[in-house]
Amino acid sequence: MNPSSSDEPQQHSASSSGSQSPSGAGAAAAATDTDESALPLLQELSDLPCTSVQQKLNRYFQDATGAKLSFLSPVRKETEEMVIHVLGETILQQELRFPITSQGLQRAVQNGESSKQMVLELNADLVEKLREMVSPLPEVYLCVPVQHPIKQQVALVVCLVGVIDDAETSAVLVCTKIVQECFRYCLSLLLSTLKCQEETKLRLQCQDLLVVSKRLFTRLGDLTDLLREIMTEARKLTKAERCSLFLLESEQQELVAKVFDGLPSEEQRVYRYMLQCTQEMRIAIGQGIAGHVAMTGKLLNIRNAYEHPLFYRGIDEVTGFKTRNILCFPIRDEKGIIGVAQLCNKINGNYFDVNDEEVAMAFSIYCGISIMHSIVYKKIQDAQARSKLSNELMMYHMQVEEEDVQALLNCGDDHNIKDFDSFNFCPRTVPYRHMPCYVLKMFEDLNFIKRWRIKKNVLARFTLYVKKGYRDAPYHNWMHAFSVAHFAYLLIKNLRLVEEEHMTELQAFVFLVSCLCHDIDHRGTNNSFQTKCGTVLASLYSSEGSVMERHHLAQSMCILNTEGCNIFETLKGTLYSEALDLLRNNILATDLASHFRSVDDQREITRCYDKKNPSHRKLLHAMLMTCCDLNDQTKNWKVSKQTAEQIYDEFFSQGDLEKSMGTAPIEMMDREKASIPDLQVQFITNLVLPLFTNLAMVFPSVKSIVQIIERNREVWRIATAIFQKYSEKGMTGMDILLNARLEEEVLVHFNNFDEVSVSHSSESSTKMDFDLESPSFGV
Repeated sequence: MNPSSSDEPQQHSASSSGSQSPSGAGAAAAATDTDESALPLLQELSDLPCTSVQQKLNRYFQDATGAKLSFLSPVRKETEEMVIHVLGETILQQELRFPITSQGLQRAVQNGESSKQMVLELNADLVEKLREMVSPLPEVYLCVPVQHPIKQQVALVVCLVGVIDDAETSAVLVCTKIVQECFRYCLSLLLSTLKCQEETKLRLQCQDLLVVSKRLFTRLGDLTDLLREIMTEARKLTKAERCSLFLLESEQQELVAKVFDGLPSEEQRVYRYMLQCTQEMRIAIGQGIAGHVAMTGKLLNIRNAYEHPLFYRGIDEVTGFKTRNILCFPIRDEKGIIGVAQLCNKINGNYFDVNDEEVAMAFSIYCGISIMHSIVYKKIQDAQARSKLSNELMMYHMQVEEEDVQALLNCGDDHNIKDFDSFNFCPRTVPYRHMPCYVLKMFEDLNFIKRWRIKKNVLARFTLYVKKGYRDAPYHNWMHAFSVAHFAYLLIKNLRLVEEEHMTELQAFVFLVSCLCHDIDHRGTNNSFQTKCGTVLASLYSSEGSVMERHHLAQSMCILNTEGCNIFETLKGTLYSEALDLLRNNILATDLASHFRSVDDQREITRCYDKKNPSHRKLLHAMLMTCCDLNDQTKNWKVSKQTAEQIYDEFFSQGDLEKSMGTAPIEMMDREKASIPDLQVQFITNLVLPLFTNLAMVFPSVKSIVQIIERNREVWRIATAIFQKYSEKGMTGMDILLNARLEEEVLVHFNNFDEVSVSHSSESSTKMDFDLESPSFGV
């Protein structure tokens, strides 16, 4: 065809111009008239947005060359990708970005020479768009690269679809001449509009970031909410399907994720189960994509996740989610990397591009600022809560006077109760006022005072502070602490834990101290209650778990830091740090939730226990702490019953509190529903008996204690029928437990099964007196 030489070439359409390709004399005329037709075009392009400029240029090239469709694609040299905003005169709702994977396109961009290319070698999404606009779709298109006027590189590529046949070659030169002559006048304007479009896009992104930063700074009060908001905004800004956010624990050299975004609840459950973590996911520095970014501090843009060596496919295989591409970037504060964000699967795009990388890095600055401010804010809140708690503690407890210390040191009692160092001894029979004296006696008997050069006045003051640290709760009180410490003393002494190298001297020392301190300032309510009620303790420790145990540890540290109370003061260097670590581990081990998490591991190590294996020793020590905490069940049934009275008094008080707040307590804390004997049987069967059975696997001498526990369980089973009889008369479980006749009736029934020894009183043939301290009930 001969392209029109009129002053308004843009008025010609491809259909009215015919379908022949420019060749021969007509092609020469087209080339000759290019200058004249381009000048009016240049005038029309001024003050138009980038997409409108491309529309007019595409129309011009279609008219001038007879192409069925024309489109321009700016080339991003740094990423080797093409960007398409307009096809013909159609503005795309979503720009197309794709890498230059075709070898022909790569040669054209590198050499700057026009060439014929196969349409089907183009990006699949682009080919689909072309099919919608051109039918039938030609097999060949002409690729005309246009050089940058200053830089030595190709600035853009003009693609002319349907302008030539596969056999034609002469038309290539003509079409190339038309394109190049046109851009001799128009290229600078087009590049300027493209640059303006990028700047406009950047300005909008900056505005978006300011809006996002405002949202982030309204979430500083709760780090979890802030992390969720960060992930949500990161997905929106980059149009990603999912986002994961990891915070760096520098001491552990691990990345930790506690919040997951974009995952359905079922997938979250599977995700966490697969990682064997109920509340968080941990990744070592250098491991996987996120770990690599945390280690190098460099952004990582992965266009094909499954081809990347650091990508782990296991999560996808379990959840059914398909990860296509990943953008992972570091989050920093002024000191360095504090976290890593990982975005998955670009929506409406093949992969994350340079713009996404720029947005992510800019966004990461706001993330770092907001996260650090949130952490600082949390520390301030914690400090305020601790201050409030300390004031509360000081108000509740009186200070230990020096005369009290001297009275303890100068006590005139001989402190020589028979069988004090035997497992059959019940520490609750020690006179309450003499219990601190017997604490000192245990330390001295185990040679801790001499071995660790403990000043007796320091030990006495420490003991009195610990005693005052316990509230007057029905069960979790100073008597319970003394009982637990006494059992630790029995274990160390009778099982020869130090001599047999199950514990070092330091571990045994801290073991006894831990048992004394393990329930300091217990409020008579459990961890669940603290969390549900949002108490001060919960605000301090709920994110870490084991709310009450962490509070007991904190109060223990508070006492140790009190002047004249630090019984660890003679420990130097690493020994002091080790002692504090042991104290922490021991007290946290008394959380039954922690015990149940490790019970399978404990059972496993008892089968092949190796006292030289550090992990075996650590599990054993945790198990010994739990044994001490539950030692009341190793005494005779009378002690077991007395303990039950105190425990259920505490439980039911909590249940009453929950009812007053409008919530229904669990059965074991509901005085109207709890069946105490059944609960005791379950408690012994599911917790106490397996625990001591495992201990007996390591220490065979403990088997006699296991027998006592089994016997107590049988007595509670027999008590079930008696409780039922009284409950039918309208008595509650607590009333029955406190009934003066209960012990006698239970033991009479137990005697009928030949399980207890009964001695008849010579004074009365109708009244039976049971020797509850006999070997039939105790060790």
